[in-house]
Amino acid sequence: MTDTDSTPPRRRLRLNAFTMNVVSHIVQGQWTREDTRQREYKRLQPWVELAGILERGRFDAIFFADVVGAYDVYHGDRDAAVRNAVQFPVNDPSALVPALALVTEHLGIAFTLSILQEHPFSFARRASTLDHYTDGRVGWNVVTSYLENAARNLGYGGLPLHDTRYDRGDEYLEVLYKLWEGSWEDDAVVADRERGIYADPAKVHEIGHVGEYYDVVGPHLSEPSPQRTPVLFQAGSSERGREFAARHAEATFISARNVLGARTNVDDLHARLRRHGRRPEDLLVFQGLTVITASTEEEARRKEREVQEHLSDEGTFAVVSGWLGADLGAVDPEAPVGDLRTNAQEGLIRSLAESAPDHTWRFKDVVRSIANQRIVGTAEQVADELQAWHEEGGIDGVNLTYTTTPGSFEDFVDGVVPVLQDRGIVQREYREGTFREKLFDGASGPRLGDRHPGAAHRRPPAPAPAEVAA
Repeated sequence: MTDTDSTPPRRRLRLNAFTMNVVSHIVQGQWTREDTRQREYKRLQPWVELAGILERGRFDAIFFADVVGAYDVYHGDRDAAVRNAVQFPVNDPSALVPALALVTEHLGIAFTLSILQEHPFSFARRASTLDHYTDGRVGWNVVTSYLENAARNLGYGGLPLHDTRYDRGDEYLEVLYKLWEGSWEDDAVVADRERGIYADPAKVHEIGHVGEYYDVVGPHLSEPSPQRTPVLFQAGSSERGREFAARHAEATFISARNVLGARTNVDDLHARLRRHGRRPEDLLVFQGLTVITASTEEEARRKEREVQEHLSDEGTFAVVSGWLGADLGAVDPEAPVGDLRTNAQEGLIRSLAESAPDHTWRFKDVVRSIANQRIVGTAEQVADELQAWHEEGGIDGVNLTYTTTPGSFEDFVDGVVPVLQDRGIVQREYREGTFREKLFDGASGPRLGDRHPGAAHRRPPAPAPAEVAA
């Protein structure tokens, strides 16, 4: 065997399209443009067309964000969010899953659902149903919510404390693991037409969960789906959020402000994984980035100026206020972010601190970074920057945010993807199998890996019948 033959394959960069079933997601104000279909979010056709574009570009997944409340922190009301369509109105992303699965063959479909919005027994059936309908191409982004308005609408009286939400999340996942992994044995479904037996009652089990937040008897209402447990995404970067990711997640979404911040975050996550008995390869880290690209740098800069012309400052302040849980209309823009204590997204503050070695980020830097977290240039220039995030920052994938849809994704698929493919950084073809098998390049089977805590809830195979002596 030659040295070339023994060289391990290059670690590849995964690509997710980051979107939301809304008018305006991350880059505020762009819905007013003529060259975007954001105002058509209520129709299926734009989503179907987007899924086709992404599969043509060999994207790993379409990743749907979600919220279950209104952004009402800025100036103490929701007026700015309503005026600017800041993630409001918002439709259920999981309702899109079957339609997108029907028009694609390989694309993973990941949707967000908060642990506060649905009981785990009910959600277990929803996820299994979608995994069945997609032939095992579903992922779930586990969130614990950060909007006070959401918690009040869901009957909590107010947003539970940050760490308490994660405590609830730990138990929520425990219930789901018991339902998805342990309630039905692998051979419970026999579908014996002659005997008229579909499933063996002795192999379908109650789970008998009694905990601090949930009492669930079981059994799981759905028979095992191709993946049983959907691919588990997570998006919290706070201290507690990273612990949650290290224990439960198979992929996590970070929002580092630069390559330095990404490397610090990735190294921290890898250390936590080891403490939980897992390995770095068990968790894929996705960085959120916006790309503006064209055939020339001049044209890309012109596109960037057009984005800036349509950018809504009010909408940006409204969304960032909600993320931080702090009214930016009442905060000194020169105040250090590190002084903020919040019950919302602590991870955003931490990611800012990690990206500035002297930890001197101010509130005006927060808004500026949200509005300008972009890679702008030709396909080759964009590929260079993505390669740096991948190799120097240590990320495993990108959650690609759009400025216009589907235009931003089309530009990336037609321009940047071929360059990355030529460099051997992104995939040219899809691997067969479930979303989990595709995402981990066959290193994992269709089900959770053995080091994952969910695997502990599987029932051991029944012993073979003893042979009868002659």
